[in-house]
Amino acid sequence: MDSLTASTPGRICLFGEHQDYLGLPVIAAAISRRVTITGSQRKDANVIINLPDINSREEFSLTGEPLAYTHQRDYFRSAYNVLMKHGFTFSHGVDCEVHGTIPLNSGTSSSSALVVSWLHFLVETSDRPRLLSRRRLGELAYEAEVLEFGEPGGMMDHYTTAIGNVIYLESQPQLYIEELHPKLGSFVLGDSGEPKDTLTILSRLRNEVNALVKKLQEANPTFELATTDTFELDDFDSMLSEDEKMLIRATVSNRDILREARQVLEAADLDHIRLGNLLNRHQAVLRDQLQVSTPKIDNMVEAALAAGALGAKINGSGGGGCMFAYAPGHAATVAEAIERVGGKAYIVNIDPGTLAEPMPVR
Repeated sequence: MDSLTASTPGRICLFGEHQDYLGLPVIAAAISRRVTITGSQRKDANVIINLPDINSREEFSLTGEPLAYTHQRDYFRSAYNVLMKHGFTFSHGVDCEVHGTIPLNSGTSSSSALVVSWLHFLVETSDRPRLLSRRRLGELAYEAEVLEFGEPGGMMDHYTTAIGNVIYLESQPQLYIEELHPKLGSFVLGDSGEPKDTLTILSRLRNEVNALVKKLQEANPTFELATTDTFELDDFDSMLSEDEKMLIRATVSNRDILREARQVLEAADLDHIRLGNLLNRHQAVLRDQLQVSTPKIDNMVEAALAAGALGAKINGSGGGGCMFAYAPGHAATVAEAIERVGGKAYIVNIDPGTLAEPMPVR
């Protein structure tokens, strides 16, 4: 077959940070920084994947049997295994190369974009290629990245990078995805350069909130994260520590901020200032109550706002990684301000989802 390229965007979480894995909604957007895989079929069953961005290389052979995992988060093999479970077969290996412009380990879904691109590439190079929807590719990516390894993450990353643009996602009581079409201006992504420990933070917060929900439901079986109003939380104050009060109120506050943001993003005329204010409110909860921001990221957020951004927040699980600022009309100035306080800035726009197409013949 001819050479093929598959490309998938990274993402930012606009609203609903630390809500996805609790079964609460999120609103996320794909951004114009991507992971691209280019390559073609081989005549033999060998798979050779060059990753020059990280000076690495993956090699294995296909036997028609599930592949054994050789290291943690072995996504190249897990994607094969997931596709085989769903009836895909592969008589040929591939030669390919991976390039990316998404900051690594930064909360912008570089790993999910890689998995979606790899799945898209594999589907197209399988023995009987099928036209899969972007939504289906997101579902398969969630299976390959999260379910195969028993990791604590939610579905936001996979569906956002696969579908693209802006999506509203509910994972419970059943999966519901709505594609939103707000006329958004430019964002500035700011990479702090601080490595983050995604799994530790996600596991800690998920476990603490779930334990707290169980405690509240034992006291009142009608308690639900999705429906209990903020004022009803007062009824539980006597049985909670100060830390527990802060955690449950932070979770409910983030839920309510998202609900308001959804109305703003669905309005015929987008209120950019109100959207920015909601981002700032979300950041305040993440910083002061969930305590997942860092001093450096706080400085980057403050610098962006002082330079004209309408709103800014940490992005992803926290403890490092990236922040972003909503800066229509001021993106260049905001980017310079972020870099002056030590961040690496990228001006980004909302981008389409995963794409796969033959490479042009030269």
